[in-house]
Parts: sequence; C-alpha cells; structure tokens
Amino acid sequence: MTAVLIGPLSGQDRGMHHAPSPARPPLAPAFLEAARERFGHQWHESGAMLAQHGRSEAHFGPAPPDAVLFARSTQDVVDLVQLCTAHDVPIVPFGAGTSIEGNALPIHGGVSVNMSDMNAILAVHAEDFDCTVQAGCRREELNLHLRDMGLFFPIDPGANATIGGMASTRASGTNAVRYGTMREAVLALTVVTPDGKVIRTGSRARKSAAGYDLTRLFVGADGTLGIITEVTLRLHPIPEQISAAVCGFATLQGAVDTVVQSIQSGVPLARVELLDVMQIRAVNRWSKLDLPETTTLFFEFHGSPAGVAEQVATVEALAAENGVGDFAWSTLAEERARLWKARHEAYWAAVNLRPNAVGWSTDVCVPISRLPACILATQADLATCSVPATIVGHVGDGNFHVIFSIDPTSPDELAEVAAVNARIVERALAMDGTCTGEHGIGLGKQDWLVAELGDAVDIMRMLKRTMDPKNLFNPGKIFAL
Repeated sequence: MTAVLIGPLSGQDRGMHHAPSPARPPLAPAFLEAARERFGHQWHESGAMLAQHGRSEAHFGPAPPDAVLFARSTQDVVDLVQLCTAHDVPIVPFGAGTSIEGNALPIHGGVSVNMSDMNAILAVHAEDFDCTVQAGCRREELNLHLRDMGLFFPIDPGANATIGGMASTRASGTNAVRYGTMREAVLALTVVTPDGKVIRTGSRARKSAAGYDLTRLFVGADGTLGIITEVTLRLHPIPEQISAAVCGFATLQGAVDTVVQSIQSGVPLARVELLDVMQIRAVNRWSKLDLPETTTLFFEFHGSPAGVAEQVATVEALAAENGVGDFAWSTLAEERARLWKARHEAYWAAVNLRPNAVGWSTDVCVPISRLPACILATQADLATCSVPATIVGHVGDGNFHVIFSIDPTSPDELAEVAAVNARIVERALAMDGTCTGEHGIGLGKQDWLVAELGDAVDIMRMLKRTMDPKNLFNPGKIFAL
C-alpha cells in the first residue's frame, strides 16, 4: 500500500492541502559524535528504528526522526536537551506511540526520546491514595501493581498507553464520566524544560493555592513546552461492587436519550459507552462476539451492592422507556473484561472493516444536553458518505468518536472524509463544544483550534516562544508559530 501524506505534512485541516515542511540538513557530525559518546547503546540511528518512531496508528504519512534515544533517567533527558539546544536539533518525546492525531511524529526530524525504559513505579502512598511513576510506566502495569493494595488508577483511554504520554495528551477515556481525565488525575509532574532545567510543578497535597498552576500547563501540551519524566497521580479504591451491562436499542435516539436522562437523574455512572450498528458489526467480526447488531450501550456501575442495585434499577427503567432490548448483566470480572476488551479494540475493529485500510479517527465533545442532536446529525452525515465509518463514544461526558476506514491511495476518499470531518467539527463548535474531547490537536486539528479559541491561541504561542525560543520541543504541533 502506498501512503498518501495528509495533515500538515501535506494537508488535512478543512480539507486544505499544506506544503510539506522544508527538508532539514542532516545532524551535524559534532552533535552525533557527542551523542554517541554520551549515550552509547541507548542511541539508535538504524533505518528500522527511525521508521518505527516515524509512523502513527492513524492516517498521517511517515515522518521519521534522525535518531532515537531510549532515555533511562531524568539526567539522560537533561543531557540530551542541553546537547540538542546547543546544536539546534528538535526533540520529540515518544511514549507508546498510540496517539492518533500525529502527536509524536517528528515532522521536522531531530531526535525522538523514547521513554519506555523509564517505567518504574517509584512510590505508592496507599494511605493517601496517590503514587509517583516514571513517564514510561504503562497504565495496565500500574493497575496490576496496585490491585493487591485495593487501589486502581481509573483513566482508561483504551490503549495500554504510557502515563507520561497520557499526561502530555491530556488523555481521557471510558471512566471519565465518573473519575475525570488526566487533568484531574495528575497532582504533580517532574519536567525537563527547554533550557535544561528540572522542575517539579506541584506536591502530593490534594489542593494548593501556590502560584500559577504549572501542572495543568504541561498536561495536554504534547511535549511542546517540556518533557515529562515523572508523574504523581491520584488513585482510587477498587469499588466494593462492580456490575456491567450491555443493552441494545431500536434507535440511536433511544440509546443517547437513556444516557442523558440517567445523568440528569443523578445516576453516578462509572462508564457508559455507545457503539452504533456499524461499530457493533465491526466488533463482532474483530473480537469474535455475537452481540445483536443494534445501537448498543455498555454500562458499568461502581459502589456498594445496595448502591449499584439502585443505579441499575434506575437505568433499566429509563432504558425501557427508550426502546431497549434485553440487558445482559455481569458482575464476574472475566466476563466484564471480555466485554470491555471488545470496546478497547473498537478502533482496530472499525479500521479493518475493509482490507488494506487505515484509520482516520476524529472526536468532538459537546454539552451533554446537545449530545443527541449532535450524534444524530453526524449519523445522517455518515449515511451519505461512501467511506465506511463507525460512531463510538464516551457519551457520559458528551464525547464521541467517528472512525473512518479509508483507502489512503484514494484522493477522492481523503477529500470526502475531510469534508465530513469539517461538518462534524463545525457542528460541535456551533453547539458550544470543542473540536477534540481527548485526541488532542497534534497535527490534525490546528485550524479548528483557532476557530474554537481565536485570540487565545496567541497566548499559547507567546508561552511557547517564551519557554522554547528556538522552537525545538515537538515543533509544528498544536499550532503554527
């Protein structure tokens, strides 16, 4: 398959095509000599390694770095930053590579800093419900470590992402309706700044009025302002009772209305995910399930046995008024894991609706009261689109995704999807929503960021120029300077 470069590499925003970034000169021999001497076998320049760090899981074309460093300590990152700054070499942090807006693509070359070897769990303070981990720690490994302490880390974007990457992209996911996003989960960060300093942005205290909120500045900054090396996180007790349900609806309207009414009724939903008919069809094929091919909600309820029973009864009553079919309930961990595994594999299930396709995934978020209208209008858009597409969403907080299964060699398909994407985003903004609920801006939605926030983006540019005057930290992401 021949990849077609789209996005700011050659054009995506509003369907327009941008010129590719100008070619950079090769890394200076003095820089390479110093890097090889300092980092030894942690330093890589092989074609296979560069290719691995120059592709994403989405529709963006390849953009390999000039070199890759596997950092093992904060000091490694400091030394690299000082070396790169002295030679004007771009630096792009790399976690698990699971972001889908091109967030970690080194479009200006330079060095990709792979954080996967910095994966230690440094401290767990069970009595205070917090922990500190290195940036390369994976969320599933963290939860496995916490399980026997009766604790868990709830942010679940689907992929087994690194904690540092989740902080950098302000990740969210299936549990956000109850537990919030990385914005709420991060208490403090250790960050290496563009001038080579190591700063700590906060403490383990649950609240603070000490100066600017630097933690929130770096959460969601895509590595454009600093490289996160350690993260202190809020933890939660594992609920006494967990119950999951899967239920199909005759109509998309009925499913979305059930979610909105449940929230308006005060039901403390832990998880609620919507999968439309096409997504259920894809999940059945990919995950070897036999769910009825109707618009489907996945629910999860947390709490005491009596509290969960009350939540279940309320949601069942609301669903019955909105055209629900049968509920499939489970409190068994293995059955819940099987169902949520299918939800977590939804992206790849959707992409593989056709052979040799790649995914173009977009997401928006709107106020919960506007969610039914927004999703129904999006469904109407997809009904006229020739490219297979699915709707899947964390609808409990007004966020949903559309996943297109595209032929990257077809300019007509790329243009058609770009136009549909534009309508989806414009509709969300008109409803006082946002162009991205959790994917981030990265490469793909830079024009939409300006449409959403206007002159506020100039403040972001000012911060970037002040903190990174040489524009070496993940250049070309979020906005153009």
